[in-house]
Amino acid sequence: MTSIRKFIYASLLALTTISFVPSLAMAQAPANGSFTLAHEVHWQNAVVPAGDYKFKYELNGASSVLVLSKLSGARTAYLFLVRDTEELKSTGVNQLVLASTAEGKYVSAMKLPEFGITLHFRVPTEAVAKRMAPAGTTVAAVR
Repeated sequence: MTSIRKFIYASLLALTTISFVPSLAMAQAPANGSFTLAHEVHWQNAVVPAGDYKFKYELNGASSVLVLSKLSGARTAYLFLVRDTEELKSTGVNQLVLASTAEGKYVSAMKLPEFGITLHFRVPTEAVAKRMAPAGTTVAAVR
């Protein structure tokens, strides 16, 4: 009798664990889409020229990365480490947050309300004036 109870308990425990695995995987599903940059911007240590891009946000264990691929002109790909993320209400428009520095405009964040997250990126100096990119000028709606 005791061995049957242990077997049933182990089976229920395994079934419960398996039922949680798909929901955890879905919660970490990558965000992806496309946008158009109207002008050149700095993104961490890279200069990203104007053009059409697709992006894919991936969570790889302890680190998360954003893969950016240029669709127009010369094909180029970029890989950016995401400094940190924060939850975002799923209302609003996807947009890039730019920081003005002496060297030019840097992407400091990528707001993706469609996916409920904001991705933050490294900017060389902390003493920068942040501003939102004008709607429709820097980033088109994610398609």
